[in-house]
Amino acid sequence: MVIKRKRLKVAWLTKIRFVNIYLFTLAAIFFVLGAFLETETLASMSRINAESPGYPAHLHLIFFLIGFLALCSVYFSEKLEATILSSTNRNLQKEMDERKRMEAALVESREEYRELYAESKRSEEVYRSLLHSSADAIVIYDMAGGVRYISPAFSRIFGWTLADVEGKEIPFLPESEQESTRDMIRELVEKGTPCHGFETTRYTRDGHLIDVSVSASRYNDHDGQPAGKLFILRDISEKKKLESQLKFIERMETIGTLAGGIAHDFNNLMMGMLGNISLLLYDMDREHPHCEKLKNIEKLIESGSKLTSQLLGFARKGRYEVRPINLNQVVQETSVTFGRTRKDITICRQLSENLFSIKVDEHQIEQVLINLYINAADAMPGGGDLFLKTLNVTHKDMKDKPYDPKPGQYVLLNVIDNGTGMDEKTAERIFEPFFTTKAMGRGTGLGLASAYGIIKGHGGYIDVDSNLAQGTSFSIYLPASDEPIHQTMEISQRIIAGNETILLVDDEEIVIDVGVKLLNKLGYTALEARNGFQAIEIFEANKDHIDLVILDMIMPDKGGGETYDSLRKIDSEVKVLLSSGYSLSGQASEILDRGCNGFIQKPFNMRTLSQKIREVLRDDDR
Repeated sequence: MVIKRKRLKVAWLTKIRFVNIYLFTLAAIFFVLGAFLETETLASMSRINAESPGYPAHLHLIFFLIGFLALCSVYFSEKLEATILSSTNRNLQKEMDERKRMEAALVESREEYRELYAESKRSEEVYRSLLHSSADAIVIYDMAGGVRYISPAFSRIFGWTLADVEGKEIPFLPESEQESTRDMIRELVEKGTPCHGFETTRYTRDGHLIDVSVSASRYNDHDGQPAGKLFILRDISEKKKLESQLKFIERMETIGTLAGGIAHDFNNLMMGMLGNISLLLYDMDREHPHCEKLKNIEKLIESGSKLTSQLLGFARKGRYEVRPINLNQVVQETSVTFGRTRKDITICRQLSENLFSIKVDEHQIEQVLINLYINAADAMPGGGDLFLKTLNVTHKDMKDKPYDPKPGQYVLLNVIDNGTGMDEKTAERIFEPFFTTKAMGRGTGLGLASAYGIIKGHGGYIDVDSNLAQGTSFSIYLPASDEPIHQTMEISQRIIAGNETILLVDDEEIVIDVGVKLLNKLGYTALEARNGFQAIEIFEANKDHIDLVILDMIMPDKGGGETYDSLRKIDSEVKVLLSSGYSLSGQASEILDRGCNGFIQKPFNMRTLSQKIREVLRDDDR
């Protein structure tokens, strides 16, 4: 509109300019004509005195008037032109000012646009960096299900790149998960319902099935319309593995508690049998026809006791006598003995020098090693190689384990064979009690279960790594000890009698009955108490005559630990021999640490009982 007005003003100025030129020329012509006529008139009048000319006498005045009017027109037209020019200049100035303002505004808007563009690029880079740096796999689909973006983490975990699947569906959905996944996607697409922590499985490009946690949401475009779907997939394979291991540990703890309770009760029953057989054999002539049969029964009971010791080992209640030992010596002795029975197996030892000592029950560790040797031999029916290796390590060397080891130094024992190996499902169950891959009658399924419990009971850890046709490797970590190693004394096999007074405390009637008889047969005066309260009453009344208390650890109402503390309050010098079907477990160890004089494991025969009693009564330093 402004340009149109400008063009109209320019047209009018052009027209006025032409009119001014025309009027000025006309005025000049008429002035010249007027002057000419005036001259001619004056000349004619002088020649012809009053002779009238051939035209009006005042014609020259008319020409002058017309010229004058033409000059006036020129003057006013100049004024009009000046006015129009002035107005045009003002408008032009305004337009120039407006143009400058618009140019300044344009420059400013251009700078703002540049800043907005730069900001948008920065934001885009931030979002892209977030997507790229995510540890979880990210996939962006369009509404039709075609892939628009996958993150580097997705390519690292699953194997596909964007070039492989762009615009397509990713072929990683197992058939078993199709229905649940489609229901989730339908809710997401149709209703916009987000999904959080949907646990499922997906295939990788090379065909492996992994556990994943899926979170998904629908996003909109700038008009608020659904534009696509964002999926975040987290690899939870390790989490699932740890959960499985935790469930296994919890299951083992439950079974261990049950097994320990059964072993405890069974030991009390065998205590009655073994004690009565010891009484019979003590008075029986060796030539008696029943003597050999009774000895066979005694051996069978002792075999049953070994079975319960395995159960107690699995329940982590099987430590009998804990002392510092050198693991290399135990490995050397047990492997040499085992090697004599399986000469088709080559045993290779790599035993570290200056190995830390370990504070353990040596017999229990021997049991663990023999069980592992037998397991390796069963995996190599045609012979093979058995590798034994010891090493000093710390908790920092125990990485990527399903447990969190306590800080400190450990002794590592590796038992490695090149046998048939195990599949993953078998390896997950080998430490379960009564689980065995052997034929019926060839194994109890308690060997590795007891090994697991014994190592755990000593504060250690045991791992297994195996693959079919690639052998098996067991790794055992036992806490190192700072205590020096002492030489052991040979134990006498003879029965030792005595004449002291002994208080026997036990809640089992069969143990009291056979125990009193054994003590009397050994020459002791026996007092009996069937619970902790009765024991305290009897001891308080006879404390000057009682030389020893044989105290059961597990009793109702008032247990062995509480009873022991009460006895110490009555007589701080009282000698107590702790007895239990649970063996030297944590509770028994605590009582021994508080000053208890010794421990005896049920079931025991007359010889074992006699030797333990004399051991405690001879120890005047307690």
